[in-house]
Amino acid sequence: MATIATTDQQQRLFNFLKQLHKPARATDRAKYVPNFPGFENVFRVRLAGVSDQQCNVTLAPDAPRHGGTEPHANVVAALIKAIHALRDQREKWDVIAILLPTTWTSLRKSADGRFDLHDRIKAEVAPLGIPVQFLWENSALASQQWNSTAWRLSLALFAKAGGVPWRITPTTTIPTAYVGLHYAIRGGTTNDFVTCCSQVFDAQGGGLEFVAYNLGPADPNDTGSRRGRKNPHLTREEMRAVMTRTADLYRLRHAGAMPQRFVIHKESHWRDNEIEGVFDAWGAADNIECVSLQQTRWRAVELKGPGTTATGPEPATMAVRRGTIQQYDGHSGLLWTRGPGPVGITGKYFSPDGKSLPRPIAFTRYTGSGDLSLLAADILALTKLDWNNDSPYNQLPVTLGYAQKLAEVVSNVPELDDNVYQYRLFL
Repeated sequence: MATIATTDQQQRLFNFLKQLHKPARATDRAKYVPNFPGFENVFRVRLAGVSDQQCNVTLAPDAPRHGGTEPHANVVAALIKAIHALRDQREKWDVIAILLPTTWTSLRKSADGRFDLHDRIKAEVAPLGIPVQFLWENSALASQQWNSTAWRLSLALFAKAGGVPWRITPTTTIPTAYVGLHYAIRGGTTNDFVTCCSQVFDAQGGGLEFVAYNLGPADPNDTGSRRGRKNPHLTREEMRAVMTRTADLYRLRHAGAMPQRFVIHKESHWRDNEIEGVFDAWGAADNIECVSLQQTRWRAVELKGPGTTATGPEPATMAVRRGTIQQYDGHSGLLWTRGPGPVGITGKYFSPDGKSLPRPIAFTRYTGSGDLSLLAADILALTKLDWNNDSPYNQLPVTLGYAQKLAEVVSNVPELDDNVYQYRLFL
C-alpha cells in the first residue's frame, strides 16, 4: 500500500490500515456476516505498507485554498499531483490509500451534481492503470461496525490489487460470454456527448473489463431517437462498433476462440437495428440472447396453497423466495433476485431486505432459445459476483450493475478516452 493523506492524518491512516491484520467479531447482520479473521487469514497474502517515504505522500490541510480560486479544482489538482509523484515508484506498491479529512467533506460533490471527486479522480488515473482506495475520516475511520468495514475494505483492496475474491459456479457447460450495456449522457445540460459502456465476462465471471465508446456529438438535425435522451438507442452501425470491440476483447482473452453462447443485458427494450448490430459482431456464436432487465414496483406474497383455510389460501410465513420465477409467456416474466435465500451463517434462510417484501425484476428475451430457467440461473449467479460489497447478492446482475456504475463515472468527468479498462480501477 502507498498512501496519500494530510500531514496531520498520515500516522492515523497507517494505524487504521494496521487494524486489518486483526480479527474482529460480527456486531451487525450476525446471521449473515461472519467474524473477520484478519486480512492475511482471509486472502493468504499480507497487507503491507511501503516503508519508503517516497511512497507516502502528504498534502497540506488547507490544499482546497491553494492554486486556483475553485476549491473542487484545487483538491483535484493536489490529488493528481500526489498520485503522479507515486507513479514514479510504481513497482513498489499495488494500491494507493487516500485519506481525506472531515473538513473536506463539502468538496466530495458539487451542489449542482455535476462534480464528484471520486469519479473525477478515478477517470483521471484509470488510463494510467492506477487503483486507488478513498477513505473519509468521518465515515470509514469513524465506523461503529468495524467487522463489516473490515470485510468491505479488505475485499476492495484485494480486488484492486488484482486478486479475484470469488468466481461464480458456471450455470452451463456451454462456453458463454456475458455483456452488460448501459449509456451515459455527458456534456452537462446540452447533452453533447453520449458514451456507451459495456462489460465483458466469461462463464465463471472472470474478465471484469469494460469498453468505453464515444458515440460522438449530437446531430442537431437528428430528431429520430438516439441523441439527447437519458437512455438512447443505438443505430445498427453503432451497436456493431461497440459489440465488435467486446468480441475482440473476448477473443484476446480466450486465445482467439469465440463462445458458443452470448448473453447481453440492457435495461431498455431492444430495437431491431440494435439486434442486427449484435448479430453482425457476434454472429459466430451458436446462440445469441438479447435480454432486457428492468426493476419493477411489483409486490407479492407467497401463498401456502388452495384451501388452507375456510376463506381460501393463507399467506406463507416467509416472503417470496429468491429465485422464484413468474412467467408471462415463453420469453418474458418476473424473477425474484432478492428475497430469502439459504445464505446465512448456518445455511438458514436470510434476507437482507428484513421484513419488507422484495421487488422482482422483469425480464424479456428478444432473441435466443432454450429454457428460461437457464436465463434466470445466469442472472441469479451474476447478482452474487459484485466484489465491491459484502452483501449476499444485489438486485441486478453485475453485467448491469457494473455498467451503470461505470456510466455514472463517465457522465461525471470531462472526458474518458475510448479504450478497454479493468473494472477494478473504478471500484
